[in-house]
Amino acid sequence: MGRHKKPLFNNIEIIDLGAKAKAVGKAPDGKIIFVPYLAPGDIADIQVTKKRKAYYEGKAVAVHKFSDIRTLPLCNHFGICGGCKLQHIQYDAQLYYKQKEVENNLIRLGKLQLPEPIDPIMPSPDIYNYRNKMEFSFSARRWLTPVEIHSQKHIENIEGIGFHIAGMWDKVLDIQQCHLQEDPSNQIRNAVKEYAIKHHIPFFDPRHKTGLLRTLMIRNTSIGEWMVVLQVYKNDRKATESILEHLKQKFPGITSLQYIVNEKDNDSYYDQDVILYHGKDYIEEKWENLTFRISAKSFFQTNSKQALRMYKKIREFAAIQPHETVYDLYTGIGSIAMFVARHARKVTGIESVSDAVIDARNNAKLNNIDNVEFITGDMRNIFTKEFIEHYGKADVVITDPPRDGMHPKVVENLLRLSPDRIVYVSCNSATQARDLAMMKNDYDIVKMQPVDMFPHTHHVENIVLLKTKNIKI
Repeated sequence: MGRHKKPLFNNIEIIDLGAKAKAVGKAPDGKIIFVPYLAPGDIADIQVTKKRKAYYEGKAVAVHKFSDIRTLPLCNHFGICGGCKLQHIQYDAQLYYKQKEVENNLIRLGKLQLPEPIDPIMPSPDIYNYRNKMEFSFSARRWLTPVEIHSQKHIENIEGIGFHIAGMWDKVLDIQQCHLQEDPSNQIRNAVKEYAIKHHIPFFDPRHKTGLLRTLMIRNTSIGEWMVVLQVYKNDRKATESILEHLKQKFPGITSLQYIVNEKDNDSYYDQDVILYHGKDYIEEKWENLTFRISAKSFFQTNSKQALRMYKKIREFAAIQPHETVYDLYTGIGSIAMFVARHARKVTGIESVSDAVIDARNNAKLNNIDNVEFITGDMRNIFTKEFIEHYGKADVVITDPPRDGMHPKVVENLLRLSPDRIVYVSCNSATQARDLAMMKNDYDIVKMQPVDMFPHTHHVENIVLLKTKNIKI
């Protein structure tokens, strides 16, 4: 074997699912092999693509036996798109491995004592068409399939709109049909593409910084309202508004048509103005007796049905009494804060994104909720001893941080605050385990509820209820 030649392992049995939906096998030398798009129970030949000190990464070149938990992927783009990496595994099995990952992270990484029994993971009501927000990228030169690359024929319609190929910042896979958002999402995206090609409106080229059309965001709510936001590279009002007018005429059910002119190198638009072309500059979602107005920049849980069920579980875990004060850390647009406010004396929400705080305050006013207060600031800088002295001791803290978890200073001040109960909601059980480990001397985990918000992906949410051991800090 040549020095740089990577090995081919034959007849490797897949024994588990690991991080980021990668299947796990064992090489003849005992090292772990991580392989995408296989399932536990498969037996395959695996070509090593990367050799690490403790493990290999590889790809399947032949499958000799297919696992009993396999199923036929619905999406024609499966295996290329990379967005729904578990479509080939039956949903019940997906849930099993997601729950296993959460439990393993808390036990192994956090060295935590979990409650018994642990409630089974909460399945999503819908496993397709469950998302209420999709963002697509335009490309002047879309990603080409190997067949197209080696073809001698001239390739028509080199433009594309879809998702970035993993590891290729300038390559976009043209999506014909996506099963993550209900229609008319697909029709809207395809209508924009067809109109732009027909009228010679150029797609963006990120390498050469040319073209006009950058991204397309489509949002919808459970009450049937739709928002479309077109992001363009330069202020070509005539071309931009011609597309929006086409959508207005073709899809009269669109509630909000907006656009953003972004001349920066990157697609981030949170520092850019959003221009209303037609309709309202927001759409509305209704949960129980609450109404939420969602603007173009608002963060809102992207699986509406499952988010409502998750919020009910958060409220159940918190068990807030009418005399109690609540802190809602990383409050976003205040959806959790308002969901529990009618059960509390007062709720204080903290959020670093100023636009989200504006949305939260507006939504509180819209719902006639006057016992909530929203504060703008970076959590590690604002959630301090002085903050606690000013706003008072909280009986209950609900925290829903980003994937990186809570900053050690936040955990330190949370322990100093010493609320009776903490409900920790996480989209990353590894960082959740790290944070909970810092609190295990002062709090017991009394309840835990994994939640599947994103079927066919490796993502899984987890709700943990902590109760104080009454140890003074």
